[in-house]
Amino acid sequence: MIRASVEFRVRYAETDQMGFVYYGNYAQYFEIGRVEALKKVGVSYRALEESGIRLPVKELHIEYIKAAKYDDLIRVTTTIQNMPTNRIVFDYIIERDRDVLVKGQTTLFFMNEQGKACRPHADFLNQLKPFFS
Repeated sequence: MIRASVEFRVRYAETDQMGFVYYGNYAQYFEIGRVEALKKVGVSYRALEESGIRLPVKELHIEYIKAAKYDDLIRVTTTIQNMPTNRIVFDYIIERDRDVLVKGQTTLFFMNEQGKACRPHADFLNQLKPFFS
């Protein structure tokens, strides 16, 4: 299993008129978490793209529990529980002071430069193997 956390402050531009994080911004927070989780195991999104692999989102699930507000320090914890196949599933928890605000999950699939679904490269899988033994 791979687990990574990243903390940052909610910016004013990410909030709505009521001062709460606009609901659509949580998907961007998930992306921040995904990038950090892959970095933790030595995988760079940029390197994947340069090798001809894309990772479009196939599914997005979000459960809103409480709202984050401007200037809150929030933590996004991202988990990859299973070894990727032709897809990779990320689970997320967004917290403020250990208070769970949002839970979510995204499923991404591997796609080549021609826009066709594909399997990930062997070197990518080899980088992840030690975390799933």
